[in-house]
Amino acid sequence: MNSMLRRVRAVAEQMATSPEPAHARTAIIDIGSNSVRLVVYDGPRRIPFILFNEKVMAGLGASLAKTGAIEPEAMERGLSAVARFAHLCRAMKVADIRCVATAAVRDATNGGDFIARAAEMGLTVELLSGAQEAIGAAMGVLSGIPGADGIVGDLGGGSLELARVRDGAVEQTISLPLGVLRLPQIREKGPRALERQVVKMLDKAGWRPEPGLPFYLVGGSWRALARFDMQLTEFPLPVVHQYEMTAARAEQLTRIVSHVDKARLKQIPAMTGSRVPTLPDAAALLSVVVRQLKSSRLVVSAYGLREGLLYEALPEDIRGHDPLLVAAEAEGEAQARFRGHGDRIDKWIAPLFPDDAPPMRRIRRAACLLADVGWRANPDFRAERGVEIALHSNWVGITACERAMLGQALHTHFGGGLSTPAGVERLATPDILRRAMLWGLAIRLAQRLSGGVEVPLTHSRLERHGDRVDLYLRGDDAKLYGEVVERRLRAIAQALGVRYQLIAAG
Repeated sequence: MNSMLRRVRAVAEQMATSPEPAHARTAIIDIGSNSVRLVVYDGPRRIPFILFNEKVMAGLGASLAKTGAIEPEAMERGLSAVARFAHLCRAMKVADIRCVATAAVRDATNGGDFIARAAEMGLTVELLSGAQEAIGAAMGVLSGIPGADGIVGDLGGGSLELARVRDGAVEQTISLPLGVLRLPQIREKGPRALERQVVKMLDKAGWRPEPGLPFYLVGGSWRALARFDMQLTEFPLPVVHQYEMTAARAEQLTRIVSHVDKARLKQIPAMTGSRVPTLPDAAALLSVVVRQLKSSRLVVSAYGLREGLLYEALPEDIRGHDPLLVAAEAEGEAQARFRGHGDRIDKWIAPLFPDDAPPMRRIRRAACLLADVGWRANPDFRAERGVEIALHSNWVGITACERAMLGQALHTHFGGGLSTPAGVERLATPDILRRAMLWGLAIRLAQRLSGGVEVPLTHSRLERHGDRVDLYLRGDDAKLYGEVVERRLRAIAQALGVRYQLIAAG
């Protein structure tokens, strides 16, 4: 048994888990005003996957507005979490631990005591300034939404950071003492007190609004508010990243959430009980901020400070990599029967789709990179497996509509035919989904012809000439053209509304 286990482990170590493995396992301990969290990362440097994620609601900033200090009980709870996290990092053989603290430790009169006690555990706590916190959150948004162009708002327990992002860079930042733990004391002064305070702070900071820009939401309380809206609207995709709302929705949610029973809020998937009490204040602040900034729409980002710290440390060339395609390649490599060749599949089917615009070509390429992820599944459920991976995997840099396209392409490729998976029709138009179906049929042909390996695709090609699709096979490779291959060639030709033929070249 031991020799068999050794052989299995040897094979596992040889299997690709990433096209660009990380130099070393990394971790971030994020000491916030509301929670203390550990996240351990591994995999591609551009878009590392999460090995471990745990948070403790320490509430370091809970009494800051009243006493100016971290309460003893919160101090012990936070330090206990830090001690556990440090121990786990050592057990996981994490090579690089970055421990950062934000507003609560920064502003508390006894914040230095927290840092000193953490140092006794062997951890160096990096105290971030408000500007550094804002830049980190903004970089996180740029990492997960590379084309972001607007205002990033990161709502924490102790502060609100705003940052202007454009062309992959952070241009302006401010940090305001408007965290969710401070808001009740402001709001209890009257119905207009919060608005007056925000206006005063923005004016003092010299922040001038640029009307019509999107507002990117970062922070647990605002993400929880977005999940509440997703349930209200019965949104079919339970993924908060890049979920969008109108700017006017913030004011509507302020009214709605104030009248909803807390027990109902706790039943929302992924809604922690500790977030529920913060929702009314978080909604009220969001409504005021987007009104003052004259924002055009709201876009939720699952990426924030932690991801921004990782992204900021990357070389420029790696920052420029597409996060969706890097992640899709890593997943495809890990799941494939043979070493992946998704780029070859994409180039092979591309002549059938000359009119695909760059955003469409990008999603088509992602589908090709994932062309072999369903083979381990029960054959009767491979189509469902493809949809599950497309819709629910932890992708970033992809909208709900694009997830639907990816899901439709994999659904068709894995044998789902021309049907549309339930709920997907609410995320994309029929024309877009039909295009994705065609990609799926073409990928299905490529995989059947090649048997899932690369070489046959290098010796063959597809071309479209007017009302005909031609499959070219060279010399001895014409033997690859069997009955099943012909059926799949016929299927894509019929879906395109054209004829087909095999051309055996010398």
